[in-house]
Amino acid sequence: MTERREGEVELTTDPAGLPPDGHVVFIGRIRSPWTSREECPRNMAQARERAAPASVEVAPDYRPGLAGLEGASHVAILTWLNRSARNLIVQKPRHALHPKGVFALRSPARPNPIGLHVTRLTGLDIGAGILTLDAMDVLDGTPVIDIKPYYASTDSVPEATVSKSE
Repeated sequence: MTERREGEVELTTDPAGLPPDGHVVFIGRIRSPWTSREECPRNMAQARERAAPASVEVAPDYRPGLAGLEGASHVAILTWLNRSARNLIVQKPRHALHPKGVFALRSPARPNPIGLHVTRLTGLDIGAGILTLDAMDVLDGTPVIDIKPYYASTDSVPEATVSKSE
């Protein structure tokens, strides 16, 4: 576990110890150059700056689900951030002046450590179950829980904002 910062609050029960209720399955794994949290980019912008391609290896049973994805330029990948803390409900990011609730942050430490990554699909081998990506901001071996085509016409919200208030 990581060291707690001033103002952080833990849940009374760690969600990792609760019985599962969603029956989420891992459909594959991320293959990235990142093997430690220290070297892993903090977000997709940093991952793209480092120009380190990555891939998704889809398990054999789920490969038929890739049919039709050939026409997508970008995909949204949902990952299970299995090496993240799940018991912090209020966090104090290093860059912030004040603690914030987990749902106001993009931190991987959250009750359900689901990551959302929009990335360019640079290659697709359905038979081998390999999606080649322009970048990825997660550790090698991170489980994948879903893959969806990204639709700029419906997924993009150009006027969206988040206040930088600390």
